[in-house]
Amino acid sequence: MRQHFMMFAAYNQWANGRIYDAAATLDESEFGRNAGAFFGSMMGTLNHLLAADRIWMKRFTGEGDAPSSLDAILHRGLPSLRLAREAEDRRIVDWLSGMSDKALAGRFSYMTLSDMRTVSQRLAPALSHMFNHQTHHRGQAHMILTVLGRPSVPLDLVLFQRSEEGRAYA
Repeated sequence: MRQHFMMFAAYNQWANGRIYDAAATLDESEFGRNAGAFFGSMMGTLNHLLAADRIWMKRFTGEGDAPSSLDAILHRGLPSLRLAREAEDRRIVDWLSGMSDKALAGRFSYMTLSDMRTVSQRLAPALSHMFNHQTHHRGQAHMILTVLGRPSVPLDLVLFQRSEEGRAYA
């Protein structure tokens, strides 16, 4: 189970790098332009992904800063947002590398943001959600790039598995 989640953490890091490389081709107005995605713009979408990961990692580890809303704008500029994203991706990889299969099969409890109730659930399905959530919103970031006339950014998991970074997980 640990190897499975390490693969998704490495894939997440790889795919985020590709999206951020593509987002770097946008000018400031394009980066902030509402393109019809759930969080509007590339800025809103990438901030949401960072905010959500920080919220989940705080729930999983009990450590770190976590915003109080899913639409928090943590960084308005792409350079500082990218540095924060890269740090969060390293944090996820590092945390998972120290986990055992037994720990991943365990449970954890957290407080929801929406209705402030305590939820207890198994860790592995929550991790699956976190990585699936990343994929979902990276798809929206991809759509934003398309709407703004940028070339396609291949993000397939199998493409990662065929890459130098992903071969260990194939």
